[in-house]
Amino acid sequence: MSAEAMPLAGSARLRDEFDALRPALLAHCYRMTGSYQDAEDVVQETYLRAARGVGAFEGRSSLKTWLYRIATNTCLTELKHHSRRMLPAGLGAPSGDPDVREFGAGALAWLEPLPDAVLGDPGEVVVRRESVRLALIAALQHLPARQRAAFLLREVLSWSAAEIAETLDVSVPAVKSLLQRARQRLDELDLDAAPPDQEVERALLDRYVAAFEAQDTAAIRTVIHDDFSLEAVPHPVWFKGVSVCLPFLERYAFRADKGIRLRPTRANGQPAAGSYRPDDAGVLRAEGLWVFTVTGDRLSRAVKFPGPALVTAAGLPASLA
Repeated sequence: MSAEAMPLAGSARLRDEFDALRPALLAHCYRMTGSYQDAEDVVQETYLRAARGVGAFEGRSSLKTWLYRIATNTCLTELKHHSRRMLPAGLGAPSGDPDVREFGAGALAWLEPLPDAVLGDPGEVVVRRESVRLALIAALQHLPARQRAAFLLREVLSWSAAEIAETLDVSVPAVKSLLQRARQRLDELDLDAAPPDQEVERALLDRYVAAFEAQDTAAIRTVIHDDFSLEAVPHPVWFKGVSVCLPFLERYAFRADKGIRLRPTRANGQPAAGSYRPDDAGVLRAEGLWVFTVTGDRLSRAVKFPGPALVTAAGLPASLA
């Protein structure tokens, strides 16, 4: 009996392999689902399914491949019950009126960010962060679930067509068809260009944070593109262009949020910032996470996601002194 085929007594070997793979499995499940919370749930379910089935593991593949196979199929099951996740920009054209306010959008499922802090060892983050950039995750939402799985297993994990076919329970020609259609669809979408150096990103973020906290729109103007866009989940209305975004910040973000603070971090392999708003007692409490896109030498997009849990997952405190 081979080492791979030997029973995993007490699931110790399974637990060790799972623990080592957990950040990478989380990134994979996030790419599939577009949701950090769903990805966490799927990863946990993956371990439970593996623990239940470990006695039947026959060693025809590596334990790593087996776990990815379980995770992928768990994601596919999850995606049967959810429509694709959206960002405000995916709902229609931007508003040209900074005074337009619309809250909520029915039962829409919203895309979520993935804090870099959950991706594991910093050396591994460098490898993984390009495959979780916000524009790519949003684009993947346009693919049917099986196309999405085939594309990610091939392009991110470098699996063979035969391995993908076994995972998806389809033929090799079917896998090639799935890949062809997925690539054609993604080619039609406008994905971000290669990201700039992280030092450039951090310098721009620091300048934006300082300008935002000073409520200085003139300083913000120096670090954003003319077509800079602002989005805030779960608001379906979004803005594009300095002539709309800057007045919106002046009239609403600054006026309503005196004392707001931003703390730099990273999410989706991009510059990000935790947002802190003062409560009734004046304590600054985490409220959400901004994720920024840098194009060239300026910021081109800012998307705010609600929830203090995202801020703490990004390695920041729940409140500021």
